[in-house]
Amino acid sequence: MATTATTGMNNLTTLIKRLEAATSRLEDIAGSAQESTTRGITPSTTATSSNGDVTPSASQSRAPIPEPAEDEPETVQAFDTMTNDDLKNFSDLSNKVGGLVAQQGAAFCDAFKAQRGVIYIASQAKEPSAGSPIFMEILKDLQQGMEAVNNVRENNRKVPQENHLAMLADGVGTLGWVAIKPGPDKYIGEVLGGAQFYGNKIMTTFKGQDTADIEWVRSFVKLIGALKEYVKEHFVKGLAWNAAGSAPEQALKDFESKSSAGSAPAARGSGPPPPPPPPPLPQFDMPPPPPMPAASGAAKAAPGDMGAIFDQLNRGSSVTSGLRKVDKSEMTHKNPTLRAAAPVPAQPESSGRLSPAPGRKPEALRAKKPSRKELEGNKWTIENFDNESTPIEIEAERNHSILISRCKSTTIIIKGKANAISIDNCSRLDLLVDTLVSSVSAVSSQNFRLQVTGTLPSIELDKIDGATVYLSNESLATEIYTSKCTAINVTLPPKGDGAEDDSKECPVPEQIRSWVENGQVFSEIVKQEG
Repeated sequence: MATTATTGMNNLTTLIKRLEAATSRLEDIAGSAQESTTRGITPSTTATSSNGDVTPSASQSRAPIPEPAEDEPETVQAFDTMTNDDLKNFSDLSNKVGGLVAQQGAAFCDAFKAQRGVIYIASQAKEPSAGSPIFMEILKDLQQGMEAVNNVRENNRKVPQENHLAMLADGVGTLGWVAIKPGPDKYIGEVLGGAQFYGNKIMTTFKGQDTADIEWVRSFVKLIGALKEYVKEHFVKGLAWNAAGSAPEQALKDFESKSSAGSAPAARGSGPPPPPPPPPLPQFDMPPPPPMPAASGAAKAAPGDMGAIFDQLNRGSSVTSGLRKVDKSEMTHKNPTLRAAAPVPAQPESSGRLSPAPGRKPEALRAKKPSRKELEGNKWTIENFDNESTPIEIEAERNHSILISRCKSTTIIIKGKANAISIDNCSRLDLLVDTLVSSVSAVSSQNFRLQVTGTLPSIELDKIDGATVYLSNESLATEIYTSKCTAINVTLPPKGDGAEDDSKECPVPEQIRSWVENGQVFSEIVKQEG
């Protein structure tokens, strides 16, 4: 009996311990469920194992959405406060209005939240150069979110909620303040003013009606106003980066790794869906597919029939009815965000038209090439000299031609009798010439000086902005031809041999008067007197 009693006591003790353990587990699970509910997560039902222990389901095992940590930067905490209040109110009212507004409002909220990632990365990284690949990568989620908001409007023109969609499409441009320096708060105010144009239309349309549209407009204005005040308080000179932080590439990598692990301060936007798979490889041994048959309903115009052409001409202003008006948010010259975040896409080349010739690259963007002074056969080439401290001298011969190109603030001396000299795209060039067989030809140059000590038949100037030609007594017979030139002066030598005589500077005329007389056009130089 004693043994039986002892065994019963042991079983009772074991049962009590198991009940205590199960109670402790239930209390832990109940606490986790209550905490998840306060964060917006609905706990699912629990399951009981075969041994009587309570086990959380799959949804409870998933890590909850992390809340902002207290050690986060002040700018991120302030952004969270604004988001939790004003953005939530705007999102709720967007769903209450419903329709396309709910869809576009959700996209706007995603784009708005994407700002948090940019602000967080900026607090941890050094500032990258504007327009660099890493800068564009940091703004990628924000840019995609803004495009998603605008696409809702572009895909739904002429709908009852057209003004609603237009207001959000214009207002989403305020999120581009992260790329504006200085005065991003002023930029937000300007963009908001354009969006309020459509907001005023909405308030006028629904005035006196028991709908959520007016409150929705007010919540949007309040949200953007709060964003403006936030930017004015924390980023009045533009988005602030951490000068002592890590490299932008490393900061972005750390942010993405934390986001994927569920412990990042803010998850980045989901982004667009993955691209479709690549097309199959071409089968060169297979015959090409047959051409598509012509539409059965399309009538083939008879050759020489002008009726269809006159029908088109008689449509009048309705010919342009299919064109849409370009919104301000799509105009690059009115939206700095597009200039800073997205390059202009290259348009496909038409098969029936020739593409225009590419524009000439500005000199400021040209890579600096090494200077060169070289004689190839009977042709001298002098190019890419800049701020030379000593003059460049050339011993020329009668059959030598000389090309001077892209020289700046340089002095060149041509000794001997050469054939011809060509000057192209030079600035502040000083050229000293002895004698030439042909001429000096200068094109697209500024502020250069030419001095002739011997003889020179002619000087040809084309697209010259500022030049002075010094002639000697031997070169007074030189002829000067100008075209599209300004500020050209010719300095003549003193007439006498006395020391008191001075050189005379004569301007080359630029103003021409023309008139028609007896069926002919006559021109004369306009003389400035007084």
